[in-house]
Amino acid sequence: MVFNSTSFLVFFVAILGLCQLPLSWTWKKVILLVSSYYFYAAFSIAFLPVLMFTTVLDWFTTTRMGRCRTLGARRAYLLLSLCSSLGLLSFFKYGNFLQQNAVQLLGSLGIHYQPMLWHLVLPAGISFYTFQSLSYTIDIYRRSHPPAKSFLDFALFVTFFPQLVAGPIVRGHDFLPQLDTPRRATKAQFSWGLLLLLFGLFQKIVLADAILAPVVNLTYDAVKRLSTLDAWSGTLAFAGQIFCDFSGYSTCAIGVAMCFGFALPDNFRHPYAAAGFSDFWQRWHISLSTWLRDYLYIPLGGNRVSLPRTYGNLCITMLLGGLWHGADWRFVLWGGLHAFYLCAERIVVRLWPAWLLPWTGVRLVSAMAVTFFLVCITWVFFRAPSFERAWSILRSMFVARVTKSVVDENMFVLALAVVAGLLAYQWTVRSKTSEQIWSGLPEGLRITCAALALFLIFSMPVQQQAFIYFQF
Repeated sequence: MVFNSTSFLVFFVAILGLCQLPLSWTWKKVILLVSSYYFYAAFSIAFLPVLMFTTVLDWFTTTRMGRCRTLGARRAYLLLSLCSSLGLLSFFKYGNFLQQNAVQLLGSLGIHYQPMLWHLVLPAGISFYTFQSLSYTIDIYRRSHPPAKSFLDFALFVTFFPQLVAGPIVRGHDFLPQLDTPRRATKAQFSWGLLLLLFGLFQKIVLADAILAPVVNLTYDAVKRLSTLDAWSGTLAFAGQIFCDFSGYSTCAIGVAMCFGFALPDNFRHPYAAAGFSDFWQRWHISLSTWLRDYLYIPLGGNRVSLPRTYGNLCITMLLGGLWHGADWRFVLWGGLHAFYLCAERIVVRLWPAWLLPWTGVRLVSAMAVTFFLVCITWVFFRAPSFERAWSILRSMFVARVTKSVVDENMFVLALAVVAGLLAYQWTVRSKTSEQIWSGLPEGLRITCAALALFLIFSMPVQQQAFIYFQF
């Protein structure tokens, strides 16, 4: 069940209706919990026990941890939670990857080993709900906030259906206090929530799936070497596609949660308007970047240690962030490139303090353009099905090549127009929130935009393509 499906619309309306019944807040939380389990089971009921096991185990360990008086006992329960949660994640997500690399390593040493084939299906959203539950466990260990008041509250925190499968990754101290008192959206919240759902679906269905995805698929899945124009058009289209797809999901999740009276954190803040890579990671997949910062980078020492160790901490954080996205060396290289960019940026700042001056005018536009260009290079490894294909596309991008285009001219023009419009929009409103942008429009223009988005959504062919980040 995905947001861009009729089944979700029926599900959403039904749960909204149930939550309007004259029931106690406890029973409404039960309805939301059962609904969240049903929502997850719609993806694969076989992996529902994995989600339940993680929830029960982390509830047990954190409850015990909250009662422990000694640091050693708290550490023991923390270790149990970390080993169990990360063990499950490693088994399902990295089992095949580790096996294949072990076989290759042994082969390079002259040892021929053929293990039993190990084909594992990745449980939907396991990377997201594992990190969410781990953040709670670590916070309880650090005593950053008290444990949840009930198992019902904790289970709903882990499984809340709007953000269960692809984030945003929510922190316990942000979500759990919202469960203390009955939630009911005001008229303004409900209207804004529906608008966010509408515009999230517009990003996904119209921009990502209908306009950009065909260009990306034709170029990246082609077997022959591309022309320079095709290679660049496919890469730029993918930059637009992955933003519209993932931002679209996050926008839908925030909007759906708001319709029930809950607030979820923003996950994107105009990332293609970033001026530098520290700025980029404060704007792109914010819930993951802040998670990596708070639970990996800072515990490693962050930037409070020597300069070489700071660079090492950045590299470890970004390499593991890349591996979080997928069990493939392409994702590790993607993270490594971002680590290189971040380290290089720090070196430039140290050698050229004027870099820290306020970004304005041509200087700001130039910085945003260079940042976007370098981000696009990393997207090649993120999207290409193999290293061979990635190198082929990069050669075509930087070594002039003219061949017959694999992309229809109209598709090419429309896709690039969307990407250009996306960049122009983000660069123009880079310092504003969605609420500020929307409230600043005349009422007639707001109605026109909403009506046009709705019309275009229903004008698109029925595809119901899964969101890209479902695979992570």
